[in-house]
Amino acid sequence: MQNPPLDPDVNDAAPTDSILTPYDQEHAVTYMRLLDADAEDADWREVAKVVLHIDSEHEPERARRAYETHLARAKWAARHGYRQLLRSGRPS
Repeated sequence: MQNPPLDPDVNDAAPTDSILTPYDQEHAVTYMRLLDADAEDADWREVAKVVLHIDSEHEPERARRAYETHLARAKWAARHGYRQLLRSGRPS
């Protein structure tokens, strides 16, 4: 697996698959940033703007949905998705 991009744009909603997707792998850094922001109780509007590149003042519904679905996916990946990475082994 190549290193994921550091600051990729996001879809309006994160995946909900029961396995890690290429989108998840591409957005691993995004997920980590979301988890860090959540742990610090950061304002979701600021996180949407800085991490997800969506202005909550101009697109509040889109920003909130993207924030909520990506944070939920980040939490899922931290609890469950990492196991798939461990099972697949490290690429050579």
